[in-house]
Amino acid sequence: MRKCFKVSYYVRSNYENKQGKSPLMIRIFLNGEMMNIGSAGIYIDKKLWSNSTSRMKGRSIDALNVNAQLDLLSSTLLGIFKKYEDDEELSLEKIKSAYLGKNSSLDTVMDIFDKYLEDLKSLIGTSKTQATFNKYAVARKHFSSFLKYKYGRNDIMPKELTYIVIHDFDVYLKTVLQLKANSATKTLKFFKTVIIFAQKSGKMTHDPFMNFRFQAEKVDRGFLTDEEIQCMMKKTFDIPRLEQVRDIFIFSCFSGLAYIDMVNLTEDNIVVLDGKKWIIVNRHKTNVPSNILLLDIPLMIIDKYKGKDNDGRLLPIISNQKMNAYLKEIADVCGIKKRLTCHLARHTFATMTLSKGVPIETVSKMLGHTNIKTTQIYARITNKKIESDMMVLAAKLDKFNEIVNV
Repeated sequence: MRKCFKVSYYVRSNYENKQGKSPLMIRIFLNGEMMNIGSAGIYIDKKLWSNSTSRMKGRSIDALNVNAQLDLLSSTLLGIFKKYEDDEELSLEKIKSAYLGKNSSLDTVMDIFDKYLEDLKSLIGTSKTQATFNKYAVARKHFSSFLKYKYGRNDIMPKELTYIVIHDFDVYLKTVLQLKANSATKTLKFFKTVIIFAQKSGKMTHDPFMNFRFQAEKVDRGFLTDEEIQCMMKKTFDIPRLEQVRDIFIFSCFSGLAYIDMVNLTEDNIVVLDGKKWIIVNRHKTNVPSNILLLDIPLMIIDKYKGKDNDGRLLPIISNQKMNAYLKEIADVCGIKKRLTCHLARHTFATMTLSKGVPIETVSKMLGHTNIKTTQIYARITNKKIESDMMVLAAKLDKFNEIVNV
């Protein structure tokens, strides 16, 4: 017996959101039987809805987008019906369950995400790091919460993942979760990587990111001037914990090591090459080698805490949270009007080395960057460097000054 399947939509007219729009609901039919399967996740002005065509009226951009989404939903549901059409036990409930992601035999977006995370986890310690895995896991968590918030669903099918869904996810990240533009963009880029994986795996044939434009804001990465560093170094602290935190911060300013890499630093990471002491580590964040020649100041700090009970570590490191809290105290004592963090110390090292003529390729190697473009973010020129360069230029222009004074 030939089965007859149909999809239609209707407006839930007894409900309006804060914008005065009502949700579109999905209704499916199978051999004359009918079932409502919930919201389509689309809100419209009910005055613009046509019950006779199950479409939004007009040719506005909103109407075209809504109708395109409805076409995709219909296509998804029809695809589920076609998949099980020959099943003698096919029912409306089975189609509904498959659509809502309750049928494990279908590849949903969250299934694809989970598969990607599973593969990523297996590569930790080889080509991937735990930090990378965690970022993708957070992106999955955000997308899952978005689906529940926006559509009241736990999952969607790949065909339902359209430009408007990506757009709405972006808005959700920035408004509901209140992520900054760059954090939201990073989350979306992680998600896009998963979508590329889905396309290459044959699970998705379209690109929902095709017309989407990532929005990144330029970040002014702070750093300390030479005078501010000297002020911190000369300051005498009566409280031992502040002195220790100051020393760790200065160590980072002159080595470029991130907080977690200083935590993991032991005697085994100190290697003598041609009579010089080097720090040889693989960055925790990227697992990329970072080789740093130890300058006099970090060497003195190491000697200062040598032989003390540091739990096998080279330096007396406390938790990052406590360290940043104590750094705030230190900033107040030293009269520094900047938010001191371990990351600021790393920025300071990058800026200081670049502004004093160390080639960017060398700085990139010391920082353990995987891409020199990352290092270029730090490639600012301090006012002191500008002043120095302009003084050199001024000396060369003295002959013009003599003409003016004649």
